[in-house]
Amino acid sequence: MERQASGIYAHSIAGGETVRAFVPHPLPPAPALDISGARQALLERATLAIGRLDSVCLLLPDPKLFLYAYVRREAVLSSQIEGTQSSLSDLLLFELDELPGVPFDDVVEVSNYVAALEHGMARLREGFPLCNRLLRDMHQHLMGRGRGSDKAPGEFRRSQNWIGGTRPGNARFVPPPPQEVEACMSALEKFLHQQEAPMPVLITAALAHVQFETIHPFLDGNGRLGRLLIALQLHHGGLLAEPLLYLSLYFKQHRAVYYELLDRVRTHGDWEAWVDFFLEGVEATAQGAVQTARRLVTLFQQDTQRVAALGTRAAPNVLRVLDALRQRPLCSLKQLCAQNGMSFPTASKAMQTLVNIGLAREMTGQRRNRVFVYDAYLNILNEGGEPL
Repeated sequence: MERQASGIYAHSIAGGETVRAFVPHPLPPAPALDISGARQALLERATLAIGRLDSVCLLLPDPKLFLYAYVRREAVLSSQIEGTQSSLSDLLLFELDELPGVPFDDVVEVSNYVAALEHGMARLREGFPLCNRLLRDMHQHLMGRGRGSDKAPGEFRRSQNWIGGTRPGNARFVPPPPQEVEACMSALEKFLHQQEAPMPVLITAALAHVQFETIHPFLDGNGRLGRLLIALQLHHGGLLAEPLLYLSLYFKQHRAVYYELLDRVRTHGDWEAWVDFFLEGVEATAQGAVQTARRLVTLFQQDTQRVAALGTRAAPNVLRVLDALRQRPLCSLKQLCAQNGMSFPTASKAMQTLVNIGLAREMTGQRRNRVFVYDAYLNILNEGGEPL
């Protein structure tokens, strides 16, 4: 359904130029969103796919292992959309006592994303509401160090920003003037807490994502925080026990369509086309996450059997090291000993056994401070994670 533009234009000053800034109308859309027929069926399929993801993760031997890796995979993907070149391996190396040799600014940006998500989830579990204060707190973690730390972390912007183009005058999109940001975000917060005629959680998440990206309330980090908001809503709305559904890969693979549909909502009020795209992404992403979880379970079982088949007295120690690599698919012997209470010679010998049978690989080429990687595990997580 096409409506009129979903907001109005106001004059604003940016970079010494007068520009037309877009101020969105409060949600929900008017006239009401059409959720019937094929769209209702799509909503049901997406909801069912999320339910399967939630159930599969509860059946995993250790759901926290999957969560640890999947959150970091998402951090890499979401940051790549903003132009970083870090890989999952870079992030895991950085987390090994912040080892040198990885692109610092890029990997700090990815590490900040993990911190922002973990902070948001911890606060929600404590009973804190999904509100603007929480978003500002998460933004503080997202932008608190490294690139962008000079752009008012945790504060709504007080100056005009713009998206695309070489200057404000030829920008692809200009968000609301700074004096309108507080009111726009207050209206969005009210929508998130709607009590009368509440919408399905997935529909609320779809609408709120567009509204947040349209308001662009911060000087930097809006894209990443807007994608995090989706994960928070699905958890807060009771669809997922853990934040295991992220649309960054889907948005990355369909960037042109993503931006086109955001623009059509603003210019034509075509919320239905956006919701269809969003729900299709949820269904595909949830199905992909389920497949990834199952592949990891199969991998772990097969590799455990390979170690057990060695039949040596050292097999129990080798299994302990393999278990450590499941928890951290990239780790040093020093870290392994500290976390598992093993002596260095025992850990070193067990790791060498894994290298000999092709389950682990030493990646530094050094004689000291060696780092080992569980390639098969990391390769599954890395699918689709190549920098743009």
